[in-house]
Amino acid sequence: MIGVPLLAALLPGAFIILLTWWFRKNETTLLLQVIPATLTIIAGLIYLYIGFVHIGGFAGAAYGYLAFFLILFAIIALSLALRKVPTSSGNATPSK
Repeated sequence: MIGVPLLAALLPGAFIILLTWWFRKNETTLLLQVIPATLTIIAGLIYLYIGFVHIGGFAGAAYGYLAFFLILFAIIALSLALRKVPTSSGNATPSK
């Protein structure tokens, strides 16, 4: 029962994480790095609402699991986007 929503969320979740990583690698603005995770959280909340209010039953529970996994991937992408970039300290010895 949990396997199918997990597999359905795996492809977009991996895409969101890779897109966030690519934005971070290219040193884009923080706003652009956070947008994929934010949109995924919104989509997960919409799936959660549709699953429990409009569908209900076992099919609604499957939507709930899908929403949970999407939000989980979005939290991972958001933490990746908000992680501080380590800066080099001035303690390094200069090369000659």
